Amino acid sequence: MQAWREGEIRANGLRFPTLEAGDGPLVLCLHGFPDHPRSFRHQLPALAAAGFRAVAPFMRGYAATDIPEDGRFQSVVLAQDAIAMIEALGYQDAVVFGHDWGALAGYGAAILAPNRVSRLVTAAVPHGPNLLTAFMTSYDQQRRSWYMFFFQHPMADGAVAHDDFRFIERLWQDWSPGWVYPPEEMASLKATFQAPGVLTAALGYYRAALNPVNQDPALADLQERITAGSVEVPTLYLHGVQDGCIGVDLADGMEALFPKGLQKLMVADAGHFVHQEQPATVNRALLAFLGQPG
Repeated sequence: MQAWREGEIRANGLRFPTLEAGDGPLVLCLHGFPDHPRSFRHQLPALAAAGFRAVAPFMRGYAATDIPEDGRFQSVVLAQDAIAMIEALGYQDAVVFGHDWGALAGYGAAILAPNRVSRLVTAAVPHGPNLLTAFMTSYDQQRRSWYMFFFQHPMADGAVAHDDFRFIERLWQDWSPGWVYPPEEMASLKATFQAPGVLTAALGYYRAALNPVNQDPALADLQERITAGSVEVPTLYLHGVQDGCIGVDLADGMEALFPKGLQKLMVADAGHFVHQEQPATVNRALLAFLGQPG
């Protein structure tokens, strides 16, 4: 029996298909790159069993979610999506659990609408100036983040898709060294990226992040606000010690931007996809942080 059901919501002008499980207070689970909602396949049933309603949408541009006509993929728009999803699902507030790009959406949502985010859980991408500074000053992080700069080039679309998206397989291996991921999960992920327009949309996140031309000037103030603002909700941060994408050291000093409290868990024997690699450890920490529903 499948551990979740399929759903769909309309939020921020887009249609977002979802995977969800359980009933109760909402936990909105936001995936990153290269990934999709099955990233939370271990968390959905655990949250449901604990009395929560866990909902994992396909992020904007990921099949079968609509691809926005305006081509906007900057992180503040992802944050606005998250806020709109909470309302569209019929809740005043929710826990937001974000991994990778989903973490950036979670930070942004908590900064823009702290009344909508009761608690925040993020994984693999820290909040604060350390990451942006590392792009300029840290050779180690520049080496890890080479793909972000490569994605700015038009040839990246063809290179990532080449040989049945072998590029994605190699990223998963590089970012989570030693993790033997289930072959069926990679097949499912590739099916998402094979849908028309998805790869260009996914790369659009990076093209918006590093090229202001791909950002909406009307959102400049909000974008700046979420980049360095304080997160005024209790937060749990998770990071795999072996992460080959984002150095674990970049989470140092995050506490200064979390006045309502920050718990950090550095998970041994895990890389970038920490919640998939060590689900028992992550789920224990997650449920302990959330406490009893309501």
